[in-house]
Amino acid sequence: MGLASKAGDLVFKGFTAGLGLATVYLTATFSFNVYKGLSWHNAQSKLEESESGEKSA
Repeated sequence: MGLASKAGDLVFKGFTAGLGLATVYLTATFSFNVYKGLSWHNAQSKLEESESGEKSA
């Protein structure tokens, strides 16, 4: 029983570590994509403003 219990503990610890790494990775990529999306949206707004300024001039 002792060996199987240790093996199970190692498998569980490996699985938990994998979930932790996946969580950190997904959090980082999500944050980066939100930043990228907000930057894109800001750039589009500035482009729209400059185009409407050129049309009225």
